[in-house]
Amino acid sequence: MTGPNLRDLGRVDYVPTFAAMQEFTATRGPGTPDELWLCEHPPVFTQGLSGKPEHLLRDIGIPVVQIDRGGQITYHGPGQVVVYLLLDLRRREITVRGLVNRIEQAVIDLLASYGVTAQRLAGAPGVYVGKAKIAALGLRIKHGCSYHGVSLNVDMDLAPYAAINPCGYEGMAVTQLRAYLPQWRGGDETAIVGNALAAQLARQLEEKHT
Repeated sequence: MTGPNLRDLGRVDYVPTFAAMQEFTATRGPGTPDELWLCEHPPVFTQGLSGKPEHLLRDIGIPVVQIDRGGQITYHGPGQVVVYLLLDLRRREITVRGLVNRIEQAVIDLLASYGVTAQRLAGAPGVYVGKAKIAALGLRIKHGCSYHGVSLNVDMDLAPYAAINPCGYEGMAVTQLRAYLPQWRGGDETAIVGNALAAQLARQLEEKHT
């Protein structure tokens, strides 16, 4: 099966992007090609279906958007790479758990290419360096098709995370790729990481997993 098409959206507002994902999924047919959407967002908190208001610890002027993925509250902002996975899981014969594993492995493999050792933590979806979260993921499945996806902290202001319990975990530490790369150059490096993550995700989707 061919890999998904990559769309690089650049920096886009969250709400219209969320609406576009819903529209794409609602109107796709059996032959609609899968897509990966690569982007960054201006500062926004997103609250999942099971999200509890108390996980927003204080109002710091960043909007909170109620959305239809699983999970609690998380933060998106400039310098964070986001990839949305708009996939027909039935056509690819991938389970939801299998998709989560592939997403996490893509992030782990990408970070390894930068010399950063990352891992899963039992019971806490996402990817971690030590016990600090570096990548968050959340999905919605409708009629066998996925949307939403994964966010990887690359070169961003982490201060807004102090206003929430990240993904519902009180006191959870968060980190970013830049912290582990003394020679980080800034500039277009975040975009390079984003394209590399999309490539790792495409590779995971094309591989056969047992």
